[in-house]
Amino acid sequence: MRGKINSEKAFHRAAFCILFLMTVICVFPIALVVIGSFTDEVTLLRDGYRIFPEKLSLGAYRYIWRQASMLLKACGISVFITAVGTGLSLVLSTMFAYPLSRRDFKYRNLFSFFVFFTMLFSGGIVPSYIMWSKYLQIKDTIWALILPSHLMSAFNVLLIRNYFMNSIPNELVEAVRIDGGSELTIFIKMMLPLSVPVLATVGLFTGLVYWNDWINGLYYINDPSLYSIQNLLVRLMNKIQYLNSGAMAGVVAGGTSALPSTSVRMAIAVLGVLPVVMVYPFVQKYLIRGTVIGAVKG
Repeated sequence: MRGKINSEKAFHRAAFCILFLMTVICVFPIALVVIGSFTDEVTLLRDGYRIFPEKLSLGAYRYIWRQASMLLKACGISVFITAVGTGLSLVLSTMFAYPLSRRDFKYRNLFSFFVFFTMLFSGGIVPSYIMWSKYLQIKDTIWALILPSHLMSAFNVLLIRNYFMNSIPNELVEAVRIDGGSELTIFIKMMLPLSVPVLATVGLFTGLVYWNDWINGLYYINDPSLYSIQNLLVRLMNKIQYLNSGAMAGVVAGGTSALPSTSVRMAIAVLGVLPVVMVYPFVQKYLIRGTVIGAVKG
């Protein structure tokens, strides 16, 4: 018995060391990015990324702060498209996943095949751009940041479907039906309240996609008043690179010093990930449960 206890303690110590090492490997690059955003540009270019830089500076954040009015508006747009896009995605995904989870649905396998097919093949960027811009005419509208690409994911639909099938007994569905409940009643009053873990998981995945998306803005948005935070930050980065390029070298050398392009890039990364870090603790308890149960094949 004592040998078994000692072996378990040794296993726990080894597991702790491995997990600690993996945590350090994951956290170290993030720490370098954060510290790099507070490092003086000249020091950063001369010495590279260091945990303890020789000279600290807020130049990157001062430059971004000078764009505060645009940043606040872009943040509002990002919050709006993330909230609306995530909400619509959850509604559509759950409504699609529910009939696919019902074994008495006649065309269940056919529609499941169509969903799975989209995970393997797509029409491509050019046909999608023509459809959204020419035929649906959403270019330079707020819907261009919500509808294309991210509104419904085949992976999320299958994740929710498998959760419905594996975590909610069919006997509960039959009991509600015997009590006179309709399919809509079963879906709203039973399925959704019992599916909070997977809904929180899918909501987090979808929210991350919408918050970090800049491709839709690049393709469909030319109006600066509709820039999301990611699009604005990308354009700020391009602007800095242009001002520091050889084409503007004479202008920059004539009156001002070069802008902190490298540290600004790090600051932009910090600002982009900060809201995600703030939201994640509130959904962490649902994330593992929703992913593991929903990923089990039904």
